[in-house]
Amino acid sequence: MIESIQQFDLALFLKIHRGLSNGFFDWLMPLMRNRFFWSPLYVFILIFCIKQYKKQGYYIIGMILFTFASADLISSRVIKPWISRVRPCNDLTIANEIIHRVPCGSGLSFPSAHATNHFAIAVFLICVFYSRWKPILPLGLFWAFIISFAQVYVGVHYPIDVTAGALLGTLIGFICSRMFKKLQPDF
Repeated sequence: MIESIQQFDLALFLKIHRGLSNGFFDWLMPLMRNRFFWSPLYVFILIFCIKQYKKQGYYIIGMILFTFASADLISSRVIKPWISRVRPCNDLTIANEIIHRVPCGSGLSFPSAHATNHFAIAVFLICVFYSRWKPILPLGLFWAFIISFAQVYVGVHYPIDVTAGALLGTLIGFICSRMFKKLQPDF
């Protein structure tokens, strides 16, 4: 059973990593996973929260940071060392199949911390702001998805890594949004 799941994961990885290979994605996907590329969005969220919601904006920012820290801690410090899965770009059995689009890094693969962190933040923001601004749902999910997809495309994660990260991040984001609403019931 586990072997057939791993074979499916590898086949899907290669379809995305090699099968979708093109010049546009080779340019775009490394940007999508780069934290500096998204810096203007992060700054916008900070300014928007403070300017629009004053004191409550600081609570929102604090909970975003708590959500991020929780997601990163659980994915990177708890689960990754326990599972200890090698990144595809460091897997010697498929070394000839890898297209090196970004530096691989020495970290572990399961779950994707990028996927966990960004889905956690996206779901937190969706849960907090959906009643006030409905477009946050598709925009937030697309943002987290494109970052996660880019991780597979550039070769640093398998599809199951990002799927597990997305599910874990969704759970963390939801729990943190419930905590925020208990702390700020009038929001």
